[in-house]
Order: sequence, then C-alpha cells, then structure tokens
Amino acid sequence: MLQLRASEALGLWHRVSVDLVREAGPDLTLRQLAILSQIYLVAPPHTVRGLAATLNVTKPVITRALDRMGQMGLVDRVRDNDDKRNVIIKRTVKGALYLECLGDLIVASGRELEG
Repeated sequence: MLQLRASEALGLWHRVSVDLVREAGPDLTLRQLAILSQIYLVAPPHTVRGLAATLNVTKPVITRALDRMGQMGLVDRVRDNDDKRNVIIKRTVKGALYLECLGDLIVASGRELEG
C-alpha cells in the first residue's frame, strides 16, 4: 500500500489537478467534484435534500452545481414519482466515464510517486 507524507499527498493532488486542467473534459469546481463523487461512489438513491444534508450545504448550492453538471451531461434529474417534492439524481454514462478517468489519473500519479 502506498504510504504518503502530507507533502507527497499534496504533490499527488497537484499532479492530478494539473492533469485535469490540461484535459479537454469537463472543468469541475471542487464542490461539483465532491457532489459528483458522492453520487457515484455512494449507493443511490440521491436527492437534492439528501446531498445538501450529507455535504452540509444548502439545497440551492446543490441545485446550482447539479444544473451545471446536468448541462455537461454528468448527471440527470427526475421527479420522484412517489413524492413529487423530491428530485432524484441519476448517474449517466458520461459521468461514470469522467470519474473512471479521474481514478485512472490518480492511480497513474500514485505509481509515479512509487517509482
């Protein structure tokens, strides 16, 4: 298992961040990335209300981030048929591929640290 000092962990984060900036893919804020990770790495269902509570932000903050990520095709939103007040956040293929590529970048950068 890779053991990192704080400076090495920051270096890894820096390399991954720079690689993300250089890529032609979606340019997410840290908040959007945290929301996207929550949606894809934690079992569904996900709602605006639930994401806001989990991340300790307001529903409008989540809504703005989801609006932008929806425009990028990374997530979809649909009304809950059982409770019309709820909006269910759905994963997309594009969002899954984005996070898979991010994971690959992290692994590759970690391997560079080991080598």
